[in-house]
Amino acid sequence: MAKNVWANLKSDIPAGIVVFLVALPLCLGIALASGAPLISGLIAGIVGGVIIGVLSGSPFSVSGPAAGLTAIVFSAIATLGSYETFLAAVVLAGVMQLALGFAGAGIINAYIPSNVIKGMLSAIGIIIIMKQIPYALGAHGDYEGNLTFIEADGSNTFFTAARDLLHIHIGAVIVTLCSMAVMLLWDKPFMRKVQIVPGALMAVLVGVLISEGFRLSGNESLLVDGDKLVNIPLFQSFADIKNQLATPDFSKLATAPVILTAITIAAVASIETLLNLEAVDKLDPHRRTTSANRELKAQGVGNIVSALVGGLPVTSVIVRSSANVNAGAKSKSSAVVHGILLLVCTFTIPFILNRIPLSALAAILLLTGYKLAKISVFKEMFSKGKYQWVPFITTIVAVVFTDLLKGVMIGLAVSVFAILRGSIKMPYYFHRKQNKRGEVIHIELAQEVSFLNKASIKMTLDRLPDNSQVWIDASNSQYIDYDVLELIREFKNVQAPDRDITLDLTGFKAEYDIENTSNGITAEMEQIRAEMYHNKKLGIPSAEKELIENN
Repeated sequence: MAKNVWANLKSDIPAGIVVFLVALPLCLGIALASGAPLISGLIAGIVGGVIIGVLSGSPFSVSGPAAGLTAIVFSAIATLGSYETFLAAVVLAGVMQLALGFAGAGIINAYIPSNVIKGMLSAIGIIIIMKQIPYALGAHGDYEGNLTFIEADGSNTFFTAARDLLHIHIGAVIVTLCSMAVMLLWDKPFMRKVQIVPGALMAVLVGVLISEGFRLSGNESLLVDGDKLVNIPLFQSFADIKNQLATPDFSKLATAPVILTAITIAAVASIETLLNLEAVDKLDPHRRTTSANRELKAQGVGNIVSALVGGLPVTSVIVRSSANVNAGAKSKSSAVVHGILLLVCTFTIPFILNRIPLSALAAILLLTGYKLAKISVFKEMFSKGKYQWVPFITTIVAVVFTDLLKGVMIGLAVSVFAILRGSIKMPYYFHRKQNKRGEVIHIELAQEVSFLNKASIKMTLDRLPDNSQVWIDASNSQYIDYDVLELIREFKNVQAPDRDITLDLTGFKAEYDIENTSNGITAEMEQIRAEMYHNKKLGIPSAEKELIENN
């Protein structure tokens, strides 16, 4: 066991360093965009790494302040009148998340289709690439970690990326290209002997060396400084840190605005966490499944602790989590390592960290985005048919042009529609044959016939030709919905006699309260059944479509 722990740490410590470097500007950027103190973002990152990292059951999920909550946080602080009152709402939100975890609300995670999750991951990859272009080019972009299409200044992701092509900083571009080259080279098989640290970490080191080289050269056109570097606030003493920490004001805890804010944060943070958790499980090479309820509990504790010491609300964050996977993490120790590094380094050596070019971190995220949105993923989804690729593409477009939650909800709606369409079309197997008495039609109901199949069965019964012989066979059905049974009863008692349709019913259980009937063509029925079984075995489709088109 000890050997396995050490084997994991050999991978988790370097991966934790990479995630720490990626998370650092994200924590600061999200705090800035939320209208909160900068230190609140760092606190949330520390709590997300250490507290949630220990309590979570996910081997790769990394938590921290979330870009998806920035608008909510900014608006809530203004509405509630103070950051301290807002912190009280976050504590209450954490309690609600704990209650959701104990109530088993994580089960909703199991109902998110894989085509939506894969679409979300690909969309996040595209967004990461687009959002990192300003930093890769050395232009002044929007804050790190923003994943929404419409930005704070009213522009959008595409416009910002295009605009920044006119403001390229050569020094930053060189850092980006060299850092990316190091990571690509590091993945080559012939480099395995020197792969002591992840390529991403080596890329940051190379980026710092190049940046410092530009500084020493005195070439102003190549100098990477100012807003092109990580910018951690400098704390002179422990007292200075303590003075900047806010504490919750519980005096208005029972008021409607605080409770509404808490409900909003708990709902959005929980949904975003569950979506990210499902996505991270898809990235796991071993395909391990994380307990969603345990994660909700961990997030609840994390939000309570974060708010009590002045931090922003936290969720599982897909950008850090995917960077964690790509950095070669083996267990959740990497998330804990990243949290410890945030705690120690930001308060002890900020002057060193402030030498890191944002373009070097952008190089890491650009390759992370590419791995999430590989062309091979698109090819795989297109090969699975329209009921898979339509929700997949819809989710990508919706997430890119709105935000994570809205996009996933739109993708989920399209996926549900696709499922309904699929269910409507496959409630039974249909076979028709002409004989001397007329047309004999055999309808064999599926093993499970739900209310979703009612529309399709009704349409088929309505379009059966008059004066035909119809055999509805429920021999293989284990469950038939009440609404479908009512439909068959009505057809048997009213429509069939009115249209001179000879109806045979077989296989219906006694509890269905539908009498099995036979009109003397049993031998022919069995012949039709044999033909139908033979066609199904050969993969020959039913004649339902032909029937509908011809009528």
